[in-house]
Amino acid sequence: MCCHALGVILGTIQESLQEKEAASEPRPAGAAATPARPRHSLQPKGSCWYCDKPVDNVRRFCGKECADAFDEEAEYNADAAADPER
Repeated sequence: MCCHALGVILGTIQESLQEKEAASEPRPAGAAATPARPRHSLQPKGSCWYCDKPVDNVRRFCGKECADAFDEEAEYNADAAADPER
């Protein structure tokens, strides 16, 4: 067996173990199975939702950096709304 195939097998095993651990962790009663990112509910508009750079009519963001920044900002704003003393 070559080292690449061994790496793929080990990676698959490791991912399976992480999924099992995540499934066995207790969750609060109102928590969703996987938290939905706010960006997934956005409709494509022809420009990046973060920087307004033009994109095609399928994409929501021009790149990963803008998508991650959008998520981070949305999370910060949600935290700030939940804790107004911040």
